[in-house]
Amino acid sequence: MHSAVDGNWADAMRRADFKRAWKISDRYLREYCISGPAKHTGERHFQRIWQGENLENRRVLVRCYHGLGDTIQFIRFAKPLRDAAQEVLVWVQPELLGLLRGVEGIDSLHPLHDGTPDLDYDVDIEIMELAHALRVTPEIIAGRVPYLHVGHSLNLQTTRSGQRPPISVGLVWEAGNWDPRRCVPPRVLSRLHAIPGIQLFSLQQGAGRAMADAIPADDIAAPDLASLAATIMNLDLILTIDTMVAHLAGALGAPVWTMLHADCDWRWPKACRKSIWYPSMTLFHQPSAGDWDGLLDQVVAELNRFARASG
Repeated sequence: MHSAVDGNWADAMRRADFKRAWKISDRYLREYCISGPAKHTGERHFQRIWQGENLENRRVLVRCYHGLGDTIQFIRFAKPLRDAAQEVLVWVQPELLGLLRGVEGIDSLHPLHDGTPDLDYDVDIEIMELAHALRVTPEIIAGRVPYLHVGHSLNLQTTRSGQRPPISVGLVWEAGNWDPRRCVPPRVLSRLHAIPGIQLFSLQQGAGRAMADAIPADDIAAPDLASLAATIMNLDLILTIDTMVAHLAGALGAPVWTMLHADCDWRWPKACRKSIWYPSMTLFHQPSAGDWDGLLDQVVAELNRFARASG
C-alpha cells in the first residue's frame, strides 16, 4: 500500500476499528486491480491474490504466502470462510500440516511448494486477505480462541532438580531477520533467574538457541511445531517476543506474555495490555525505542506477583 494509506490502515487495525480498515482496504483494492501487477506475479509475500471475487458457494484455495505466525493467526478464518464457500482447500507451509489438521472449516490441506498448485478450485485468496474478504468484526475474532488443539501432552521435567517447578516459563528472545528490533538480548532476560519459584525453559530455535545457558534456561526446543504446541501446553507461561511462538501459544489459548518494541506491528495496540486476537495474551511494550530493560522492569514485577499468587 501507499505509505499514507498503509499508516491509516495500520492505525485502524491497532484500534480494532475494522469497519474503517475494510473501507481503506476496499479503496486500495480498487486501485490495485486497475494499476497493480497481474495475479501470481512477483515475490509471493508481496502478491495480492484476492481481487474482490465472490467466495460464496465456490471452491476456494487459500494460499499461505507469508510467515508461519501469519498463517497461524489467520487460519482462524477457515470456519467463517467455509460457512460461505462450497469447499476450502489450504495450500500451507509443510511445517504446519500436522498442526492444522482438525482446524474447523478446512476440507483439505496441501503442502506449499514452488510452482503452481495441482488442485481444482474456482477462486483463490491469500490467507492474510481473509479478514478483509469476510469483513470480519471484533466479535468474530474474539469468539474463536482456542482454534488450535494438541492431541497429546508431554511429561515436562526439569534437567536440574528432577522435579517440575512450581511455575515453568518458556522463553523465546530471537526471531527472523526481517525486523531485528523484535529481538531481546539474552542478558536482559537473565534478570528473571533471580525470581523465586520460577524455572526458566528455552524454546528458542536457530542461532540464538546457543545462548540459553547465558540466561540460564533449560533447553527444551521442540523438533517440530506439533511437539512445540504440546510443550507449550505443559508450561505455565510463555514469555516471548513478537514471533511465531506468540501466535501459536495464543491460538492454543495458553497463557502468553508478548514483549513488543516501541513501534510494534499493526496487529498489536500501541499501549493496551490486551490483544483482541488472543484473549490469553498479555502485551508488554517498550517504554521507549530500544528500552528492553524498562520493559523487563514491567515483566519482573508482574512475574513476581504471579509467583506469589501461585504460591
